[in-house]
Amino acid sequence: MQIILMEKVVNLGGLGDVVKVKDGYARNFLIPHGKAKRATESNLKVFEAKRAELEKAQADQLAQAQERGSKLDGLMVQIAQKAGVDGRLFGSVTNTDIVEALQKQGFEVERSQVRMPAGPIKQVGDTVIAIALHSDVVVNITVSVLGET
Repeated sequence: MQIILMEKVVNLGGLGDVVKVKDGYARNFLIPHGKAKRATESNLKVFEAKRAELEKAQADQLAQAQERGSKLDGLMVQIAQKAGVDGRLFGSVTNTDIVEALQKQGFEVERSQVRMPAGPIKQVGDTVIAIALHSDVVVNITVSVLGET
């Protein structure tokens, strides 16, 4: 299916690109989330008429993400969890725990923005976690897991 991207999509293209994707990806994800529209003649004309305002909105989102990223970059978050004598946690620290700890410090981050490629944290100690505030803005924070008995 041919679609017009209404915003930048990672590994697909930028604003205004006409790309071909699988039908299910377009119907089930891109179009319902407002990230794309079908590439018909009428939609192309409407997009060209709105291109300037869409580019301005995307630039504003990027500026906001960069501002939030400058505040978050290098931040240390401490989370206390029950742990055994060997430093292994009873359970784990997930992205939900990290979002709650950031909210207590006054930062609004969505759960889907927390990138944990190695999975949940299961050891006491410091771990560097990436927060993707925008497709172009990724900052690192340190999560310090403290063991409690």
